[in-house]
Amino acid sequence: MSDPETRVVSARIEVAAPAPRVFELIADPAAQPRWDGNDNLVRSEPGQRVRRAGQVFTTHLTNGMVRENHVVDFVEGVRIAWRPAEPGLAPPGHQWSFELETLEPGRTRVTHTYDWSELTDEGRMPRARATTSERLLASLERIRDLAEDDRRG
Repeated sequence: MSDPETRVVSARIEVAAPAPRVFELIADPAAQPRWDGNDNLVRSEPGQRVRRAGQVFTTHLTNGMVRENHVVDFVEGVRIAWRPAEPGLAPPGHQWSFELETLEPGRTRVTHTYDWSELTDEGRMPRARATTSERLLASLERIRDLAEDDRRG
């Protein structure tokens, strides 16, 4: 069966801030509710800053549920990706990722991708389909605003 549906969406933005500052906002789960363009995150406990693949951090969703996020790719200041799952369960097949590229000192290109190509849980499909490049861009714009505000001090 052929599925013409796009299951990988991305957005990209340039930020007038250095990559380490931008990456810190992404890699610290406690900061994520401040920039989540899906308006899905309500809070994450402090002290969970991601430092390596294999780590798991938890987030609390607006619907009251908790997610364990399994970090599957990590290069400090460059790349991070995680797969969310219900506590104690294996990730169902979708992934959030960010890639940062330094364009020049103090300027960073950030690419945000949502990949649900391995998702098979029909109950999660409507939410996955609703995660568009516009929603990813909303997250990136919030990250940009936070990073540039912090840069201005």
